[in-house]
Amino acid sequence: MNLISKSAFPGKLTDAQVAEVVAQALPASDYRGKRILLIVPDHTRTAPVGLLFKTIFQQIGEATKELDVLVALGTHPPMSEEAICHRLEISVEQHRHEFKKVRFFNHEWDNPAALKEIGALTSADVKELTGGLFSMDVPVEINKLVFNYDQIIIVGPVFPHEVVGFSGGNKYLFPGVGGPKILNFFHWLGAVVTNPMIIGSKWTPVRKVVDRAGALVKVDKLCFCMVVAPDKTLAGLCAGTPEAAWDAASELSRQIHIIYKDAPFKTVLSNMPPMYDDLWVAGKGMYKLEPVVADGGELIIYAPHVTEISVTHGRVIEEIGYHCRDYFLKQWDKFKSYPWGVLAHSTHVRGIGVMNNGTEKCRVQVTLATGIPEAICKKINLGYRDPKTIRLEDFQNREHEGVLFVPKAGEMLYRLKNPPAWSAR
Repeated sequence: MNLISKSAFPGKLTDAQVAEVVAQALPASDYRGKRILLIVPDHTRTAPVGLLFKTIFQQIGEATKELDVLVALGTHPPMSEEAICHRLEISVEQHRHEFKKVRFFNHEWDNPAALKEIGALTSADVKELTGGLFSMDVPVEINKLVFNYDQIIIVGPVFPHEVVGFSGGNKYLFPGVGGPKILNFFHWLGAVVTNPMIIGSKWTPVRKVVDRAGALVKVDKLCFCMVVAPDKTLAGLCAGTPEAAWDAASELSRQIHIIYKDAPFKTVLSNMPPMYDDLWVAGKGMYKLEPVVADGGELIIYAPHVTEISVTHGRVIEEIGYHCRDYFLKQWDKFKSYPWGVLAHSTHVRGIGVMNNGTEKCRVQVTLATGIPEAICKKINLGYRDPKTIRLEDFQNREHEGVLFVPKAGEMLYRLKNPPAWSAR
């Protein structure tokens, strides 16, 4: 289908405008008796997913034979019926009556029985896509549920992203509903390129890998890419193939989600909202702010509600800790058997650094002001501050002093107008 795109930036799309895009993209007459699977993000993404879900249901719900929802968890924990309903902005009671035909599924990335191998990226493919950084065969697995349907419809927002450049599009397939082999590979690829070189860039090696893997999914695909303003209003909506919709939406995201600063800050406090419920996701407070922290500066992840490193990967992270990329690359034989996606997360949170003569030196200090105990912070190579000792007002309105307070960190990317040399490492 042709790309359908509607933007209200700097205003807000109305519900009627959203319904117009959905009606153009999904003519009800085309969906008679069809089996449709909606793929949606979990609670860690800000977007009016419920508005899109209800609008799509109103448009084609009666016509379809099946209209189900699969949550693109990646490696995040599964969601309860109540949590999925909250994500879709409906009540459990509504699900069991008004939307009773809609079945909910959680992605199971770590259950081989839930996955299907659909091919592989050959070593030649990988060498081409990564610009020679890697040359290896990468099997591609995806949740086999997608093959039970006539069409999959991806619904999700587009933001700057530390692994792929900009989220959205085929990223809701990989890693959203993909298997661990492709997931671990391209996360480590992003880490090797480094977060500052990836985040907020469009045609990254990782995006090329994700799109190539998406092409192996031989099911009809449609994608609704949302661009959400900082005030949570919907500024843009693009519908089309995952590639075309993402391409258009990422251009709008580039305008909305990147804030440029004149000079770096010696102290940055990233205030993380409750939707980031462990450090695995609250680490976005570092990813999005690393480019504006001064050399030798401190970034504080303030999240008193966070009490775990990772529900899924905590044991491994406690074992390896948080380190810069070169710490792992220069000891690769020691670390290569660990999940590469976890190694990547470690480097993203710790940031740019070097490893010389067995000594690691990171560019900035990363400090946790969370519910994670001081002893654990020390064990995982991060700083600690008791969140009870932090008064947010002490960090506000001090940019002229080199102190930056970000009241809702994790989605807006901060960059310097004149990037320093280290950002091109």
